[in-house]
Amino acid sequence: MSFDSRNSITRRTMLLGTMGVLGGLAGCQVRPLYSEAKQTRHLLASIAFSDAGDRVGQVVRNRLIFLAAGGQGEPAHPDYIVNLTVSSSVAEVLPTQSSSSLDAGRVVVRGDYILKKAKEGTVLRIAHRQAVALVDFPGQEFAKLRAIRDAENRAANELAELIAADLSAVLTR
Repeated sequence: MSFDSRNSITRRTMLLGTMGVLGGLAGCQVRPLYSEAKQTRHLLASIAFSDAGDRVGQVVRNRLIFLAAGGQGEPAHPDYIVNLTVSSSVAEVLPTQSSSSLDAGRVVVRGDYILKKAKEGTVLRIAHRQAVALVDFPGQEFAKLRAIRDAENRAANELAELIAADLSAVLTR
């Protein structure tokens, strides 16, 4: 091979590689994570949440209000309304080898929600999210009830964070 043919192959390879990189970068839609933080905070602060049906639903609702408004509470005149339905269940797993008792379980908190514009009633998002918290069941009944409640609280807080992130993504589009 001559020196010129090696140069042309190297040039072609460099050109194709550069075009491939530029083509890949052209398809990216990268934006800074916190660039629109004030606008996002303002949009989230204009959301009102529906009333809760039970204790776990109230934990999710309270956490959502805190995450959305930064501790300021719900707005008097909301721009958006979220109809939230929360349910929880406890499943016992892992039976012990020596007895028929169950030592561990999981708490699943599910949330279905509908995001609407307050004035028009236009539905922006219908979604379902769930969070799971693992729990160990002690021998005492009160301790078992308290462990389940603690797991429900952990899962409810996690669910609220998932929903808040989803609402933020929908509203900033």
